[in-house]
Amino acid sequence: MTTLKNDRFLRALLREPVDTTPVWMMRQAGRYLPEYRETRAQAGDFLSLCKNTEFACEVTLQPLRRYALDAAILFSDILTVPDALGLGLYFETGEGPKFHKTVRTAQDVANLPKFNAKSDLAYVMNAVSTIRSALAGQVPLIGFSGSPWTLATYMVEGGSSKDFRFTKQMMYAQPEVLHALLDRLADAVIDYLNAQIEAGAQAVQIFDSWGGALAHREYLEFSLKYMQKIVAGLKRENEGRKVPVILFTKGGGQWLEPMIATGADAFGLDWTTPLNVARQTVNGRAALQGNLDPATLYGSAATIAKATQAMLDDAYANGEKTGYVANLGHGITQWVDPDHPKIFIDTVHDYSAKYLG
Repeated sequence: MTTLKNDRFLRALLREPVDTTPVWMMRQAGRYLPEYRETRAQAGDFLSLCKNTEFACEVTLQPLRRYALDAAILFSDILTVPDALGLGLYFETGEGPKFHKTVRTAQDVANLPKFNAKSDLAYVMNAVSTIRSALAGQVPLIGFSGSPWTLATYMVEGGSSKDFRFTKQMMYAQPEVLHALLDRLADAVIDYLNAQIEAGAQAVQIFDSWGGALAHREYLEFSLKYMQKIVAGLKRENEGRKVPVILFTKGGGQWLEPMIATGADAFGLDWTTPLNVARQTVNGRAALQGNLDPATLYGSAATIAKATQAMLDDAYANGEKTGYVANLGHGITQWVDPDHPKIFIDTVHDYSAKYLG
């Protein structure tokens, strides 16, 4: 087992002492980097990039060559599970992901095939083990999955949606059908994340990208309930150390209190939740991650540094010296100047010393 040279990301998630605030970025391997675009062109298309072990490893490592990041995240897609369930994932230029098949009836749910992560998504596990080996203990590797609710929206809608018409129609008119689908997906995600952990992922994040589209009671019933089931089913220790679990519901900062009951180690925040308020709410019971507006990285160096410092001031306003991971409030966008993330990352490391020294 390779010794981890930099484990401050894992330590912060477990609320253990850290020497400086750890930082990574959602979608840190992505289209804003020219080297990523070159590798994607070699692969031919996005799915081919995901399914080629060598390419997936290469793009995962690219941002670590540019920036002093404290974690790597597996390069993959949240829709690998629905694709493995036979729905036929494809990408239309400028339109995002789509599926050839949808799941809109009880029979559609019943017809979903059995799922085995190690065999059905072997290319993901190959990528995890290859990336982990290539990292050689430099930083921890994060595995991830979409949440059952988020995966269900794509499966029911057939792709991206602004109003989730068919999914919400199912939720209110045939809730038993949606519950059956979410239960199947929760089991699949448990299997998927445990397989990633066994392949070498040292922390995992559940992306609940569309949880914020739900009303309060419906969020608890149709999203959080199934993430709680996943957390309960995960392997929480591997290779002699704990495997932290992060839940991230975009637009979900108001649900921090019920989230804590899931038993997850940390919760990601988007940019709409005041970080100092979130820290008071959590009150040392879990770690937090986030929450710089990704659009901040369009600004000047001074603007980025000032916003990052303000975020850190909020993170440590209650006197805690750990339990916080700096990140963006959602994924970095493709239009960001590749020089700008360095300002954010370096500011996190340099400025946080005043609180952690």
